[in-house]
Amino acid sequence: MAQGHLHHVGVVTSDMQAALKFWRDALGLPITHEERNDDEAVDIVFLGAGTSAIEIISPTTEDSGIARYMAKRGAGMHHTCIEVEDIEAAMQRLADHGFELINETPRTRHDGTLYAFTHPRSTFGVMVELYQKPR
Repeated sequence: MAQGHLHHVGVVTSDMQAALKFWRDALGLPITHEERNDDEAVDIVFLGAGTSAIEIISPTTEDSGIARYMAKRGAGMHHTCIEVEDIEAAMQRLADHGFELINETPRTRHDGTLYAFTHPRSTFGVMVELYQKPR
């Protein structure tokens, strides 16, 4: 796997405005990007944190994956995202080392970013997202 870097840390919440009151208002982190992802049924806000970011994720439906996750585990830390140069090679390397992936193939964000997740049961309780930015 090509050397990666921390892209962002994902945090889930049922109350985006309350989360922003902490991350944006109290800590002073600037909003760098906002979007609604209808495929995942979530609202997303990225806040700059040095060379990385905090991603705040809030479900838009009660049956979304994030809503189901929060029903089991509550709000809080969701995942750590590592940006890689070649996501397919990174996924293959993880599989070759016996780590379970949630996604068999990368998914594509609206901006062309490819992403995939590891299953936390195989990665010591931490869900890891791999990101490959468009070239």
